[in-house]
Amino acid sequence: MIFAPPAAQAASHRTGACVKCLIVDDVPENLVALQALLKDEDVEILMAGSGAQALELLLAHNDVALALLDVQMPEMNGFELAELIRGSERTRHIPLIFITAGSRDQGWQFRGYEKGAVDFLYKPVDPHMLVNKARVFFDLQRQRHALARELQERTEALYINEMFMAVLSHDLRSPLSAIMAVASVLQRAPEPAKVQALASNVQQAGRRMGRMIEDLLDVTRARQHGGLAIEPAPMDLGPQAQRVVQEVRAGHPERHLRLEQQGDLRGEWDEERLGQMLANLLGNAMHHGTPDQPVELSLDGAAADIVVLRVSNGGGIDAELLPRLFAPFTGRRNRAGQHQGLGLGLFIVHQIVQAHGGTIDAASQAGRTCFTVTLPRRAVAA
Repeated sequence: MIFAPPAAQAASHRTGACVKCLIVDDVPENLVALQALLKDEDVEILMAGSGAQALELLLAHNDVALALLDVQMPEMNGFELAELIRGSERTRHIPLIFITAGSRDQGWQFRGYEKGAVDFLYKPVDPHMLVNKARVFFDLQRQRHALARELQERTEALYINEMFMAVLSHDLRSPLSAIMAVASVLQRAPEPAKVQALASNVQQAGRRMGRMIEDLLDVTRARQHGGLAIEPAPMDLGPQAQRVVQEVRAGHPERHLRLEQQGDLRGEWDEERLGQMLANLLGNAMHHGTPDQPVELSLDGAAADIVVLRVSNGGGIDAELLPRLFAPFTGRRNRAGQHQGLGLGLFIVHQIVQAHGGTIDAASQAGRTCFTVTLPRRAVAA
């Protein structure tokens, strides 16, 4: 059994690992010396030879942890640069340390502190002092990143908990009401010919409730265990795809669904989970795709080490929705009143693909939407 860690958590950890330090000095040798002094594996050094270059770097880089400014520079000195930095809402929070080779006139220091400096150092700078001061601000930045990640995770957890309650109180009530209504009719002993139709309605409602409950359980498992569990074994994806396609066609007889296969489609995967992945992708295409355009499932096993699966349908996806397409409850969040499911299908698809060490991408252009899944032939947790 294999578990895969959530990609979002890993990505956020990488994003918060590196802090940025801006060094501004018109003497190249000083830039090189300060870079060598402060450089570390988790510190990105931004170097500028003038105030204008520093402002360009600040436009290109967000969240700078510290800026070291040389006071005596031509055209724009350190004080003038600091005033511009402090004057922008985007950069006014950056801690500033002035470095100068000038006289130790207290007037200079007062002017520096008036411009928002947190410290004022004179050349030659004591290396240990500078490194220790810089580390304080680097650590503060890391703590801010950690707090921001924690706040984001707690906010997402709160949202998911609220959606769980909404599902339990609303979505499951609909099929349950159907079951209760049919049971009430059955108690009145209807005609024998109607019993079969009523029993079929009960089965459909029960299966719908079962799918909802399983989706909710999969979300819980993924969040508690760091990913979905899979049990890989040798299998052929072709026959499994044909079975799923037949089921989807039976549920949507009015829609045109094409299946194309080529190459070797054998590998070591979790057969049940891949069937679930195919059913969710095709169900999503049927529900959201343009009805008069076909849904296409393509399986490509031409490569030696991977199998590529594509599901395409007519219709587009809003550009602002694409980045969070695989987040739980996205369908409900962005299409209130239109989405009939729980908004968990693509999230579970993403978890299944990730558990197999694969990737999934979504593209929407020219009136067509395509999901591309790449699976290694041997499932390896990401």
